[in-house]
Amino acid sequence: MLKQIKDSPKLEQLKARHPNANVVVIVFAIVMLWRGAWGLLDTYLFPGSPTLSYLVCIGLGAAILYLDNFSIDNLKR
Repeated sequence: MLKQIKDSPKLEQLKARHPNANVVVIVFAIVMLWRGAWGLLDTYLFPGSPTLSYLVCIGLGAAILYLDNFSIDNLKR
């Protein structure tokens, strides 16, 4: 079902006519994704010790970026 919506010509026309609205929708989706990830980490990653949870998240994030050579080239179009 999502593939049909994604490949819809009407959706492409809508994006072309209203590029600013498309940006707002994308930003909204990114915020929702971030909020969901944040909530899951708060709930399941050391829920009784927020400081330890934050430190582990910082460490894991830094390790992932290090392993990827701090590359964000994949985010460019």
